[in-house]
Amino acid sequence: MSETQSPKQTGRSVVALLASFAAVIILSLGTDVLLHATGIYPPWGQPMSERLFTLATAYRVAYGVLGGYIVARFAPNRPMGHALLSGLIGVVLSTIGAVATWDKGPEFGPKWYPLALIATALPCAWVGGKLHEIQTRGRPVPTRGI
Repeated sequence: MSETQSPKQTGRSVVALLASFAAVIILSLGTDVLLHATGIYPPWGQPMSERLFTLATAYRVAYGVLGGYIVARFAPNRPMGHALLSGLIGVVLSTIGAVATWDKGPEFGPKWYPLALIATALPCAWVGGKLHEIQTRGRPVPTRGI
C-alpha cells in the first residue's frame, strides 16, 4: 500500500475529523444551553462556581472521548492516527481559547479550567481511538475503495 492517500481517502479523513469536531461542539454547546435553560448554570455571562466548571470539564472529557471514537470509526485508514490528530487539533484549539479568554473576567472561569481542556484533549482522543480498537479487535478490516 502506498504511503500517500488518494484524494478520496483524504476527503474521508477530512469528513471523519469534521464529524468528530461537529459532534463534540454540538454536544458541548447543547449541554451548556440545557444547563443554562434549566437554571443549573447561571445566566450567560454570569460567573459560575468552580463546582459547575468541574461539571463542564467532566462532560467535555466524555464528549472528547466520543469525538476520538468517531474520528477513528470513520477514518479511511490508521484510525488511531486520526484520533491522535484530532486530539492535537483539540490541544491547539483549546490553547487558542485559553489565550483568548485569559484574564477576561470571572465569567470565563478559574484559570485551571482552560488548562484542563488543553491537558485533556489529547488523552481523550487517544481513549476514544483505543475504544474503537478494542471494539474492532478480531474483526476483519473492511476494504475501502482506493
